[in-house]
Amino acid sequence: MASFLANGLILSAIALMAVGCGGAERKEKKEGSKKQVITQKGSDTMILLGQQWAEKFGAANPDIQVQVTGGGSGTGISSLINGTTDLCNSSRPMKDQEKAQIKQKFGADPVEIPVAKDALSVYVNEANKIESLTLEQLYGIYTANITNWKELGGADAKIIVYGRENSSGTYEYFKDHVLKKEDFAPETQTLSGTAAVVNAVSKDANGIGYGGAAFSKGIREVKVAGPDGTPVAPTKENVYAGTYPLARDLYIYLHQQPTGHIKQYIDWILGPEGQSVVTNVGYYPIKQ
Repeated sequence: MASFLANGLILSAIALMAVGCGGAERKEKKEGSKKQVITQKGSDTMILLGQQWAEKFGAANPDIQVQVTGGGSGTGISSLINGTTDLCNSSRPMKDQEKAQIKQKFGADPVEIPVAKDALSVYVNEANKIESLTLEQLYGIYTANITNWKELGGADAKIIVYGRENSSGTYEYFKDHVLKKEDFAPETQTLSGTAAVVNAVSKDANGIGYGGAAFSKGIREVKVAGPDGTPVAPTKENVYAGTYPLARDLYIYLHQQPTGHIKQYIDWILGPEGQSVVTNVGYYPIKQ
């Protein structure tokens, strides 16, 4: 009887060990299947583009999850400096002082990757008859030296000026290239995101705003004349030809050279599939 009980106990122990091992194996497999996560933060101009990249890439690579958030280029760059995001989307080049902060913290210069081209567009309401504006006229409008549309050949109506928040790369680009680094007029109504600017101008017959080429529903993009005085439309052809005066690159920044699943994602963005997303969203591939 004692021998039988002992054998029974041994068999029970073996059975329990088998169940335990199986549970551990299942747990290990479950943990082993955990997705790799890439965080991507920054430009609101690029938020739709980033979301589309993440969705398409994730569908083709189910073991990798890309989490995309906005907040503006400046916010994304600050997060990259702080080490709280893997990738930063930016609609402007990184400033020297920002690059210096990256180098001080991580021991190397940041990695800059142009991923798309954009024509920073000037929006007016569809009812506005103005066809083109010069850079000097835009400077006058956004510094409140020009305040009525009749000064530009339009209706006798006050110009209502819309712009972006100062964390925006588009704000910085416009300030550098149109306002010659001067401040925006206090009357400028600051909005968070290009979509909000487009929405405001689409509802305001006297409004004017600016933003990425992919955001043009419900408004009209005017031609912009550079120093030679020739009005140029924000088209793909003019961006590639270098004739549109407010053409720019859109960037992804990293604090080190990409490796592993992050390199896989970047390579995909720069490849045919990622660049087709650029076109579908409304921007232009980095290479013609």
